[in-house]
Amino acid sequence: MIHIFDTAAQEKVPLEVGPVVKMYTCGITPYDAAHIGHAAVYLTFDILQRRLRDMGHKTSCVRNVTDVDDDILRKAKELGVFYLDLAASEMAKFDRDMGALGLVQPHSEPRATSAIAEILNLVDALMDKGHAYQSNGSVYYDVTTAKDFGKISHYSYEEMIELARERGGNPEDPAKRNKLDFLLWQAPEDGEPFWESRWGRGRPGWHIECSALAMRELGTTIDIHGGGSDLIFPHHECEAAQAESASEEVFSKYWMHVGMVNLDGVKMSKSLGNLVFVGDLLHEHDPRVVRMAIISNHYRHSWEWSDDLLEVATSRLASYQKAGEGEGALAEVRAALDDDLDVPTALSAMDEAVGRGEGVSLAASLLGIVI
Repeated sequence: MIHIFDTAAQEKVPLEVGPVVKMYTCGITPYDAAHIGHAAVYLTFDILQRRLRDMGHKTSCVRNVTDVDDDILRKAKELGVFYLDLAASEMAKFDRDMGALGLVQPHSEPRATSAIAEILNLVDALMDKGHAYQSNGSVYYDVTTAKDFGKISHYSYEEMIELARERGGNPEDPAKRNKLDFLLWQAPEDGEPFWESRWGRGRPGWHIECSALAMRELGTTIDIHGGGSDLIFPHHECEAAQAESASEEVFSKYWMHVGMVNLDGVKMSKSLGNLVFVGDLLHEHDPRVVRMAIISNHYRHSWEWSDDLLEVATSRLASYQKAGEGEGALAEVRAALDDDLDVPTALSAMDEAVGRGEGVSLAASLLGIVI
């Protein structure tokens, strides 16, 4: 049985799932190219799917596309293009890069703008059950009505306020009853896209799309929800609160989060511009080398990007190819992946098998590397 670190439980737990494993990972906001921080997240869940399929499960992994929000609207305005045209062009690049890295195709890749009806129905349900209120032309979720707000992040109220401030939650919004309340339906600024609703013209808030899409595509309860660790709060905490308030069921049985990627000691982010783009690496290196470099650090911990990782991966790939086909290290790699996706230990086991003259092609395939 696979054991994973469940963020909500704050410990490694056995992954108890049925024949079909329903997974949801937060996708990109397509206003810029995919960087290795994105790739680290999606490769983590790609490897998890490969191991689950190796064990006989089927997987249905949904990865959304946030094609309407503050960031993409701002970038589209700067470039003087229609926001959906910007999303389409960036998604084409994203799909090309992820395809080159060998990711398993998602079960579906729905866009936020495809779920306006579901979003409106979800907001309706929250209003009807007393979990939401209208203020200043927008609709907010009232966190004081949540059964156990904070159960995923385990942050204090003060920590939540600070993170909300850093990550677009706008705790100082005077229209809110509580600083941690969050937008469900947002009154549009001049020139922004909008949809009609019974609360007036507006567009979805940040968190509501993922709850609506996950429930539409996979049902009210999913097995695994994941993303980068920077989404634990406010995004995933708010997702769970609104979904469970509406459905009165558990939204996700397990929560998995991937550590941040740093460059020169600072977290990679679009806001800072300190990015290493996947497309640039693929122009210069074998996609298998790029994949192996990114997965060579344990998914759950933050790590530092260095070109040295590419050199190590290049050497590894050459040694695996020279060793040829075989089942070397297959049992060890399965055991390592079953222990919270311990890819570094899996790669070390493959190195040792090659050193003994054994081919490791089957073990490599579990990591998505074709020898």
